[in-house]
Amino acid sequence: MNPVITSLLDTDLYKFTMWQALLHRHPQTQSEYRFVCRNTPAYPLAELLPEVNAALDHLCSLRFTPEELAYVGSLRYIKSDFVDFLRIFQFQRSFISAWAEGEQLHIVAQGPQVHVMGFEIFVLAIVNELYFRRFDAAQALTSGRARLAAKVHQLQDLARQATLRHPFELFDFGLRRRYSGAWQREVVQTVAQQAPQWFKGTSNVLLARDLNLVPIGTMAHEYLQTYQALGVRLRDFQKAALEDWVQEYRGDLGIALTDTVGMDAFLADFDLYFAKLFDGLRHDSGDPVAWGEKALAHYTRLRIDAHTKRLVFSDGLDLERALMLYRHFGDRTQLGFGIGTNLTNDMGDAPEMRPLNIVMKLVRANGQPVAKLSDTPGKTLCDDETYLAYLRQVFNVA
Repeated sequence: MNPVITSLLDTDLYKFTMWQALLHRHPQTQSEYRFVCRNTPAYPLAELLPEVNAALDHLCSLRFTPEELAYVGSLRYIKSDFVDFLRIFQFQRSFISAWAEGEQLHIVAQGPQVHVMGFEIFVLAIVNELYFRRFDAAQALTSGRARLAAKVHQLQDLARQATLRHPFELFDFGLRRRYSGAWQREVVQTVAQQAPQWFKGTSNVLLARDLNLVPIGTMAHEYLQTYQALGVRLRDFQKAALEDWVQEYRGDLGIALTDTVGMDAFLADFDLYFAKLFDGLRHDSGDPVAWGEKALAHYTRLRIDAHTKRLVFSDGLDLERALMLYRHFGDRTQLGFGIGTNLTNDMGDAPEMRPLNIVMKLVRANGQPVAKLSDTPGKTLCDDETYLAYLRQVFNVA
């Protein structure tokens, strides 16, 4: 089988940044990550089981090369002892298992968090690429290239429109649900070459290195969720996570994720101290306009100039939605737009080309459940209703 993953850099930057922070502060944490498909695929994912297992075998044979370690170490916020850890790191096959039940594909990674947290992005990329390999690649690429050209043209048109106070800045966040690794590379290379004024980087560390782009990313939900199980008072888990982040990065990587227990509960914890220390906020669920208005109102209440802060939007964006948000907020604050699936897996209208809605989420840490109370109810993932009810009660979430 042609391997899906050939480099351990072929993952999102925030995997490395969260990995370093948790290695330094909570290396003993045990965790469980679980794969879920939220929509109905064109054929049962269970059929992929032999190929998934072969791809996981291959993934667990990979090591970071000296050249890859040199690149990671060149990022100013990465510390030398973390690079030393990566030098001896190898995924352990015994920490991840895949099996089928009926038509459902199950994948669970379980073990020390610093040894299993990295599986997530690779698993999603593996399942996606294996799934789409079964369909007509020539037809998909023809359609995908036509759609990509239309997006590039739309971006180029921006230069002829009235400018707002802050520029439009676009990032590729499309690794997890990409059509294939080769297609993501073609997409990112094309947009970077043909719309460089607007395209500012990619979350894919391998592509950032190879194409001389800025790697983009800070934290994901799993980082904040882990703190629900680290012995701090549950009501204080967000503050503890943000404080550790500040101490780890001391001004770098200053975009905070807001929707682990909802925007309102986040803002209750995001006081003047954190609002001054963090450069901005990232939206990942709920109505983006309402979210942005809440964020700006919060900065106003704290008497912070919103023009010095940044709002990053990354929830299911396409270019039209990103441009709408830009027109709404572009005169009021700095902005960033991370487009994922619509950039790297927009391959046509045929039913089999519909992207998979797959995730691999942290569900337990240190033997107890953790959860995300998303501002979009369908994104909540937890198999313990008692814990969910308790979390809602503590943070007063309906």
